[in-house]
Amino acid sequence: MGLKKISENVGLRKIAARDYGRDGQGLLEQLNDPDVSTRRWAARDLVQHPDLMAPLCEALPQERDLSVREVMFTTLSQVGGQAVVQGLLPLLRSEDPNLRNGAIETLSGLPDDVGGSIDGLLRDADVDVRIFTVNLLGDLKHPRVVDWLSHSLKNDVHVNVVAAALEVAAEVGSESLRPAIQSARSRFGGDPFIGFAADLAEQRIQGS
Repeated sequence: MGLKKISENVGLRKIAARDYGRDGQGLLEQLNDPDVSTRRWAARDLVQHPDLMAPLCEALPQERDLSVREVMFTTLSQVGGQAVVQGLLPLLRSEDPNLRNGAIETLSGLPDDVGGSIDGLLRDADVDVRIFTVNLLGDLKHPRVVDWLSHSLKNDVHVNVVAAALEVAAEVGSESLRPAIQSARSRFGGDPFIGFAADLAEQRIQGS
């Protein structure tokens, strides 16, 4: 009797890919998939589910792949709205600079949505949050940017916040900022960097 060849695959079973729902909840589940490409596509497709932006924001700190994070931020910027703003604002306190910068960049592209939160952020007890908010103003296309910068220049007690506001004031280049710049110079007259930054801001305004 001839011998039967034993298949090398005996005892092995192909592992099927995990099945996900085709709805928004299924996309959220895919954000936890071990495959980077699966997570990236899920983040992109969530743009069709604006009601799920809050959980997408919550998933950002857990995502370690920067390419997936980038798509997540892109989706959030495309959808916008208060859910996105409220989901991203806590990231201004993050120790991860990639998360902070991504949040600032995304929020700066949502002027109408984030505008209502700026006054509170500029009065936040955390100095770093105030600095990051001032940085956000540099790219924010909002009619109140000059007012917000003036507030920081005239009232903020921390030199680093005022320094950041002077740098942004130089970029904005509005003549309306002159009184606030002079106020900052007067309040921190003993700080050489404030004097330098105030001079630069006024020169930029003069040349604009």
